[in-house]
Amino acid sequence: MRRWLPRTISGKLMLVVLATTFTALFAAGVGLVLYDLDSYRTSVANDLHTQAELIGRASAPALQFNDPDNAQANLKLLQVRPRIVAAAIYGANGRLFAMYNSETVSAQPGFPDHAQPEGVAIASDRITVFHAVRENNETIGTVYLRARYAVQERLANYLLILVSVLLASLLLAAVISRRLQEAITQPILAVTGVAREVMLRRDFSLRARRTSDDEVGVLVEAFNGMLDEVELRKRALEDTNRSLERETHERREAQEALLVADRRKDEFLATLAHELRNPLAPISSGLEIMRLTGAGSPASDKAREVMERQLRQMVRLVDDLIDVSRISTGKLVVRKEPVMLQDVARNAVEIVRSLYDSRGHELRIEMPEAPVWVEADFTRLSQVFSNLLNNSAKYTEPGGRVRFVMHTEDGQAVMEVADNGVGIPQDMLQRVFEMFTQVDRTLEGKQAGLGVGLTLAKRLVELHGGTIEARSAGINQGSTMVVRLAMNAAAAPEPAPRHDADVATRRRYRILVTDDNVDYAKSVGSLLESDGHEVRLAHDGIEALDVLRGFDPEFAFLDIGLPGLNGYDLARRLRQGLARDCVLVAVTGWGQEKDRRQAAEAGFDVHLVKPVPFERIRAILGAGAQRQPTSE
Repeated sequence: MRRWLPRTISGKLMLVVLATTFTALFAAGVGLVLYDLDSYRTSVANDLHTQAELIGRASAPALQFNDPDNAQANLKLLQVRPRIVAAAIYGANGRLFAMYNSETVSAQPGFPDHAQPEGVAIASDRITVFHAVRENNETIGTVYLRARYAVQERLANYLLILVSVLLASLLLAAVISRRLQEAITQPILAVTGVAREVMLRRDFSLRARRTSDDEVGVLVEAFNGMLDEVELRKRALEDTNRSLERETHERREAQEALLVADRRKDEFLATLAHELRNPLAPISSGLEIMRLTGAGSPASDKAREVMERQLRQMVRLVDDLIDVSRISTGKLVVRKEPVMLQDVARNAVEIVRSLYDSRGHELRIEMPEAPVWVEADFTRLSQVFSNLLNNSAKYTEPGGRVRFVMHTEDGQAVMEVADNGVGIPQDMLQRVFEMFTQVDRTLEGKQAGLGVGLTLAKRLVELHGGTIEARSAGINQGSTMVVRLAMNAAAAPEPAPRHDADVATRRRYRILVTDDNVDYAKSVGSLLESDGHEVRLAHDGIEALDVLRGFDPEFAFLDIGLPGLNGYDLARRLRQGLARDCVLVAVTGWGQEKDRRQAAEAGFDVHLVKPVPFERIRAILGAGAQRQPTSE
């Protein structure tokens, strides 16, 4: 036995306690000091890198435009960072461009003559950083920062604290160890034996036997209580782990959903650009053909038809996007009235007829002879059916077959659009109604749209209190869209009087057209003059008032966003006496319910949303110069 070991067990316990305490505290203290020094170095370096990055970004324009004063001003912002004692900016040629010296430094610090490679250099009491300034992956300069590195002061403070803690801990350990005597050795060993069994067998049901009522007995009781608590916490930990695994799984699913949404957003933006560019190319070509061949030629007439078709496609894209946005924000209102479903279906078929003809599809329409009446918005419901028919046409190879079937079932009107196209995978039958979802991305360069048509159709059907579902046997097995709407048992309303568009040609009117878009005003004016009407043009509200001093119009088509005097105020002025009995028609890009209400309050009789088909203008004129407030 080594002579330096104490002879008594209490002495040995004391030595063990003190040696263990000293070793543990010393190792922990050294580890903490080393960790703190490393963290301090990393923190200072990262801070300088961040400052250099900010200075570099702020000074990039100064470097590009050779403005040392601006760069100098950016460096002076470092006055709020007393740690930084010097800073400089070097140009792309590596020469000094601007510099900064902290006011707390008495002597002017030296700066390197030329910029050095990026990196961090640490001396005994200072740390320096070189950081490249890049613009478009090209280095245009370098930022140099020098800061105090008070590591020695920090180390001295930590050593003082470490020594103090060691001394206090050793003193405390000696006091506690002295109080432990042989009377507690055996019970402690018994407790240790139980603890060893628990650790080896992981059996927390074991307990130490209490043999006395003194402090050792209390220790045994506390040990047993600890085992009780550990056993409870083990069970709680197991429950927590299961819950954590479940939450981790849910979080992973949510993250994957976010990634999918982000990918869909990128795909949508790319598709939107593609879909908007596609109509622009034939429109541009058509204009060139009309310029070269002149009006009235067969090539010019064909180009005009192409341009009209492509323009309708662009309007459809924009309208779908606007409608989806309105539904998402709860701003889309459907105006329900008794409508005959057969009329809605025929209108939808006419909308998509040109697309079906161009792709050579066979469209079979099956509708009951008896009228089927529903409470619906005629325009919005036509939009639903035309979207479904449009989808079937695009996702069916040329020469395909599409069936548009209508029947009644259990008091409901059922409409089915079935095709023999690309079909829908089973796992996508529900997702096809989600925003920006497309079944076949390979059609993207051909006929694929924005992925909003079915979303819009579903939400419009829901606004009508109906349902829509997708059916398909799988890829290349075709698909069927089924819409169900509640039938209206009320008697069919009496038909409203119709005005033939040709009536507009039976009478000539005096018409004022006011729009700040000069091209639009001139084009509408030319169309009206071609029908024989007397037209005056104005391009702002003040000019319109000047025109009215020598002109008494029977109709006035007014834009709302006019410079000088807006359309609302102009309408009020006209109603006050300049054109009290004139039929006022608002022609604007603003089409929300509040816009229509505000137009009616200002005195407008009709509210039209651009673009307005000229046939609609003819219909208004065909109704005569009697004020009949309507809104579209």
